[in-house]
Amino acid sequence: MPNNGGAILHHISKRKRVSVKANESNAVRIFDKIMLIVAIVNPLIAIPQVVHIFSLKTALGLSLTSWLGYTAFNIPWLVYGFIHKEKPLIIAYILALMFNLIIVIGILKYG
Repeated sequence: MPNNGGAILHHISKRKRVSVKANESNAVRIFDKIMLIVAIVNPLIAIPQVVHIFSLKTALGLSLTSWLGYTAFNIPWLVYGFIHKEKPLIIAYILALMFNLIIVIGILKYG
């Protein structure tokens, strides 16, 4: 006899997710919208770093290892966002990946 426990648990979990969405409070919906704004604004904090590197043509004091690490760790979070269809994560980590790559390029060019 096949074990259908996984299918049953998946159905219960899916039903729970649907009912949670239906019963979301207004506060949760507002917080979701705030998180979309945070997802866009947070990566933009790197813009002054990008401007500094490319306007002064120096990467003095920046660690290539650190910025490569930041860039590499954006990828699993981005994949996680796509798997779970989490728009704030997808937006945040696409932007973060983009800016981190620009900084890495600046460090390689001017470091």
